[in-house]
Amino acid sequence: MIELQDHSIMCPYCGEFIDIEVDCSEPDQSYIEDCSVCCRPINITTTIDFDENVYISAKHEDE
Repeated sequence: MIELQDHSIMCPYCGEFIDIEVDCSEPDQSYIEDCSVCCRPINITTTIDFDENVYISAKHEDE
C-alpha cells in the first residue's frame, strides 16, 4: 500500500471539501488539522482495515 494517500473530506464547519493526506503506515490515527478554507480546527480520525480500505471521520473540535 502507498504510505501517503490523498483524500477529500468535507469541513464540518463551512461545508467545503478540502484535501488531506492520510499516512497509511499507521492503521489508526487521530489528529487536529485546520480547514484550508475557514481555518477552524477539524478533529480527524482515520482507520485502515485489513483490506486496506481507508475510513475518515471529520468532526468539530469539541465532538
